[in-house]
Amino acid sequence: MTQTGTGIGTDTGADLTTDLPAEVEQLLDAVRQGRHGDVPGLLTPLDAAGRKAAVPELKRLRKEVRGWDWGRWREQRRVRSALRLAGAGCITGAAAAAEWIGGREFLEWGNEGAAVLGVLAHRDHGWLTELTRRLAERPALAEEEYGLVHGLVLLTGCPAPATDAYVRGWTADMDRRNLVASLRQDPQTPVLVPRLLDMTETPDAVAWQTAAGSDDQRSHWPSALAALAGEGLLDRAELVDTCAARLLRGGRPRDLRLPLALLQAVGTTDEERRARVPDWLAMVADGPSPVAAYAQEVLAGLALAGALPVRELAEMSGSVLFRTEKKLVRAQLTLLAKVLRQEPGAAAELLPVVTDAFGHEDTAIQERALKLVGRHLAAVDGRVREELAGAAVLLSPVHRAAAVELFGAAAAGDVLPYEEVLPPVPEPRPVAPTAGSVAELIEDLVTVVRRPGEPAEFERALDGLVRHAHGDRAALTAAVRETFGDVYGVNGGNPFAYGPQGITVVMAALTGAVRLSRITHGRRGGTASCGHAGPTGVVEARLWEAAWLVASSAPVPFLLATPTLHTGAIDAPVLVERLREYRDAGVEPAPVDLAQALLRVRRSGPEVSGAAEGAAALGTRAGDRLAAWLTADVSLAPGVRFLDRGPDIRSGRWWLADRIVVAFRERRTIREEFPPAFQWLSGESAEVAHRCHHWSAQRPHWPGVLPQDRETLAVWLLPEVGNGSEWDTRGSSEGLTALAEGEGPVGPAVHAALAVGLGGRHADDRLTAVDAFLVLASRGELDAAAVGGRLALLMAEGTVKPNRLADATRTAAATGAYGTVWAVLAELLPGLLAAPKPPRGLGELLAVAAECVERCGAGGSLPGLAEAAARAGSSQAVTQARRLLSALEQGADQTTS
Repeated sequence: MTQTGTGIGTDTGADLTTDLPAEVEQLLDAVRQGRHGDVPGLLTPLDAAGRKAAVPELKRLRKEVRGWDWGRWREQRRVRSALRLAGAGCITGAAAAAEWIGGREFLEWGNEGAAVLGVLAHRDHGWLTELTRRLAERPALAEEEYGLVHGLVLLTGCPAPATDAYVRGWTADMDRRNLVASLRQDPQTPVLVPRLLDMTETPDAVAWQTAAGSDDQRSHWPSALAALAGEGLLDRAELVDTCAARLLRGGRPRDLRLPLALLQAVGTTDEERRARVPDWLAMVADGPSPVAAYAQEVLAGLALAGALPVRELAEMSGSVLFRTEKKLVRAQLTLLAKVLRQEPGAAAELLPVVTDAFGHEDTAIQERALKLVGRHLAAVDGRVREELAGAAVLLSPVHRAAAVELFGAAAAGDVLPYEEVLPPVPEPRPVAPTAGSVAELIEDLVTVVRRPGEPAEFERALDGLVRHAHGDRAALTAAVRETFGDVYGVNGGNPFAYGPQGITVVMAALTGAVRLSRITHGRRGGTASCGHAGPTGVVEARLWEAAWLVASSAPVPFLLATPTLHTGAIDAPVLVERLREYRDAGVEPAPVDLAQALLRVRRSGPEVSGAAEGAAALGTRAGDRLAAWLTADVSLAPGVRFLDRGPDIRSGRWWLADRIVVAFRERRTIREEFPPAFQWLSGESAEVAHRCHHWSAQRPHWPGVLPQDRETLAVWLLPEVGNGSEWDTRGSSEGLTALAEGEGPVGPAVHAALAVGLGGRHADDRLTAVDAFLVLASRGELDAAAVGGRLALLMAEGTVKPNRLADATRTAAATGAYGTVWAVLAELLPGLLAAPKPPRGLGELLAVAAECVERCGAGGSLPGLAEAAARAGSSQAVTQARRLLSALEQGADQTTS
């Protein structure tokens, strides 16, 4: 019998004539034509032999469908549904049936759980039990087709499988409108709830309904479970044990919210609290803030009831006072004060622990701890007094006088002249040489493909492809095909429809997977007019040119632009030597490669003059260009200003990326001698449209485009850094490291980028900006007043938030750069102090400023500070303004004396 028509098998031309029974052929016809609704009925008359005979053909059809292109997706969907049902009804082994039913391509095309369950109903109980177990262990299926697995559980009567995936499916299947009733009616609830509470990641359905914080039992999981525990459906003691164990294990706050809320809802008895003291101590030390706060509350109750030994209270206090959360620290100091009033004899053991708060960043907490120690100092002997006095050196200078009054002169410590502490000036690090063998290059390529954001590795691998394609093309081609056969585009496909995908375009050119005409087109192409157009266009032009060198078997032996230093720069003598090798080999440089090399060559240092002479002596056009470049004033440094456009209509604020205007000085050399990818540097005055809505895969390589012209690079990095302040973008400050460690002048663009980075949304990005800030300061290139002035403007418009800047400046100051940080804040604070309403977070900034002044001994006046300090009240802004005013007056007095 031969299959005809438009279904499966028609595009291969295979002869499907078989000797299968007519009933089997009818089933296969229905599958080929995607008539999945007919499959269950066609399975019914088949005996065991007929079902077994259909399996090989079903497997062949499944393999064929996998090869269809997207143009047949509707037909593919129907056929796959039919295939799944037919395979479920015909395959005899439970393991093979589970593999078939749970196939990923079947899950992608919809849920036919009820139909699958129907064709399985005739199987024997033992077979179905084994199938149920195997399906429950398949994460995607057990969650996405919970109804199928649950139906098998009901059909077989086997216990509910407590796998993570099955529990996720179960929670999603609950009736949110009446959660208590839904849980009460499900016999699986007593089995699955303990597993739910113990899961490392809380299912989304539960997390959402717990995060809402609603006490409505119709939708709130903690309230619903507590209600069932009150009814006796759930074992309350088991819930307490499970919740406590899960909190003790730790994890993300999101995943601890359910066990914490449930533990609070069901409550604990005095006996349960006393029995778990070690657990509460561990939670208060290492748990997220909500968990630590709960454990602190439990332990505080035990301590005030006399059920917590002093030794364990001291251990608890040491853990809490070491934490950064001010609320927890204040609560612990309050607890210690109450306990010391009840048990004055515990002072010798508890007061040394109180001094842990002497080093807290909040001077108000320091003051509170110092007063607590002072109230009970008479209850301790001389040895303990000496220990307490020694800890007083941790206090801020603002409390030094009070400490001396309390402990005597020993508390003052050795007061040394202030000395600014800055990190050592970073030295340029040499880049490792290009791989010397094909095997080593393949290792480099594997690293780059897996981790494409490492510029030095990318450059070495790119040069290695050109070198070894020139030296041993056959061996390299074979190795690339063998190693990267599963990388789309390297051995086939078309990954270049939207531009080159990193270094894979060069590997594809090597294997012949991309036509030379396509590469030629890519070399001529440009990038869209957006913030990525400049540096991204250069990186992509280099990739297309390298692909052309490899595909056309050009005689170029290596790339000129491979950096010698980690900043992306090239030592001038090295570039001269490379050009000499080109001359001796009779090779002309590739245009983009030579242009990038010129932008990277170091133009400062004692060796530059000799390198220029050596380049001129080569007697080649490229040598002459290098010599002229090294001796001319070729700084591209643009003028940068921010355009005052008015607020965004939708948000009522300015967007940094829309307000940058760049004016380049005219550069005839760039316009006349550099390829099109570099024409954005040739000298145009225009408003740069930096805002766009796509992400550039080449962003990590931008600093290497202009390692000698930091101001130009900063213009293109500014919008990216700004995304870290205005949007929830991570890693936005990565380019600031290159700005700090690179070469070339530092001007308004670099300072603006640094200012924006210091106000980044994420702590990691702020830390990167702090590192760059300190490096520039250590190199003597930081204009603190310029950074402070830019921060004042950015804070006035809302791009930088005071609390984020306070965190960044506090971190910078803590390294010992108090004077440098004060110089920035002294420029920034007057504008904030003059505001009609003190901005939120001003108190934190004033606290950092006061700490800096107290440490470095700066004096003088600050416009608006006296007025802020004279305001009534005890808010942090007023308190810290008074502290800063006092510190400045004291510094001025010391300078006068």
